[in-house]
Amino acid sequence: MAFPERFSSLPEYAFPRLRKLLDKHAPGGSPISMTIGEPRHAMPGFLAETLAAHIDEFSVYPPNDGSPELLAAISAWIGRRYRAEVGPERIMALNGTREGLFNAALALCPETKRGKRPVVLMPNPFYQVYAMAALALGAEPVYVPATEATGFLPDYAGLPRETLDRVALAYLCSPANPQGVVASRSYLTDLLALAEKHDFTLLSDECYSELWRDAPPVGALEVVAETGADPERVVAFNSLSKRSNMPGLRSGFCAGGVQSIARIRQLRAYAGAPLPLPLQRVAEKAWSDEAHVEANRLQYVEKYHIADRVFAGVNGYRTPEGGFFLWLPVADGEAAALKAWVETGVRVLPGAYLARDVAGQNPGKEYLRVALVAPRDETERGLQLLRQCLYA
Repeated sequence: MAFPERFSSLPEYAFPRLRKLLDKHAPGGSPISMTIGEPRHAMPGFLAETLAAHIDEFSVYPPNDGSPELLAAISAWIGRRYRAEVGPERIMALNGTREGLFNAALALCPETKRGKRPVVLMPNPFYQVYAMAALALGAEPVYVPATEATGFLPDYAGLPRETLDRVALAYLCSPANPQGVVASRSYLTDLLALAEKHDFTLLSDECYSELWRDAPPVGALEVVAETGADPERVVAFNSLSKRSNMPGLRSGFCAGGVQSIARIRQLRAYAGAPLPLPLQRVAEKAWSDEAHVEANRLQYVEKYHIADRVFAGVNGYRTPEGGFFLWLPVADGEAAALKAWVETGVRVLPGAYLARDVAGQNPGKEYLRVALVAPRDETERGLQLLRQCLYA
C-alpha cells in the first residue's frame, strides 16, 4: 500500500516522544505534571446553567458559521478589547483554534506564488499544527528562529527577498508559545507592512491574549484598525480554552477580511465540523463576561511572581510577559527533563520537541517548557523542586 510522503519528515509528536523518554523510569517523587497547556483553574460558574437551559438544541444541526448571537458576542468583544469594528460577516466560529489554524491555510494558500512553490513562514519553536498545514498544502514550511537573539520573535523581515516573494502565509503566536513574549505594536505594524509589500497573509494566533502580566497584549486586528491596513492581510484566532478555562468546550473563532472569512466559511461548509449549538450558547455567554477572565488572569499573575521568586538569580531566566509557560534555560532539555522526572517526579517538556532542526541547530534544545496551569500550591512545589534539582 502506498502512503503519502509529504508527512514523512515529521518527527514524533511531542507528548508520545516525552512518554518514551520518561515512562520507562520511575518518578523520583509524587508526580507533578507541568507539560501540557491544559488549564486547571475553575470553569466559569455559568457554564452548567447555560448548557442546561439549551440542552434541547442538541437535537438540531448547528449553524455552520456560528449562531447570529455568538457572532454578535464575539464582534462586541473584539470592539471592547481591540477598539476595532469587525462585523459578524468577518468572523467565523471554530471548533477550537487548532481547526481554524489548519483550515485557514487550506482555504487561503494559493497553489503557486509567482509561479513557484509557495512558502509558509512560522516561528521556530512553534505550535505544531502550523507545520502540518504547510505540508498538507504542499507548500514549503520555512522555520524562522525565534531565539534570544531575535527577542524570541521571528525576524521575518530579515529573510532573503526571493523567499519573501514566495510567502503566501505567515504564522505568528503572541503571547508566544512557548517563550511567553508579546509582540509589540511596532512589531505588528512592521509585519503588516511586510505582508503588504510581499503580498502575503498573517495568521495571528492570539489564544493566550487574555493571560498577561502588566498590560493587555496588542492584537493584529487592533493594529489593522489603527493603521488602516487592508483587513484581508490578517486572520486572527482566539479561543475560550485559556481565557475561560474551557479547553474541552472546543470553542474559538477566527476574524479577518470579508473575502478571507468567506473562503474559510466555504471550506467549513464542505469539510468542517461546527460547534454544537448548546456549546455555542455557552461560548456566547463567555465572550460577554469579563469577571471570570479577570479572576483567572490574577491567578496566573500570582504564579508569575512565584516563578520569579523561585528562579531569582538563575542565569538566563526570563519572566513571561503573557501566557502560562516558563521557557527555562538548561544545558540540554532532554537530559534536564529526564533528571527532573527521575529525581523529583516533576514532568516537564524538552524545548527541542517544540522546534525543528534547521542547519543542524534546534532553537529549543537548551530549554524546558514548564506549564503553570496547576493550582497555586502544586505549581509552587513543582517549581521549587525544579530549582533544587536543576539549578542547585
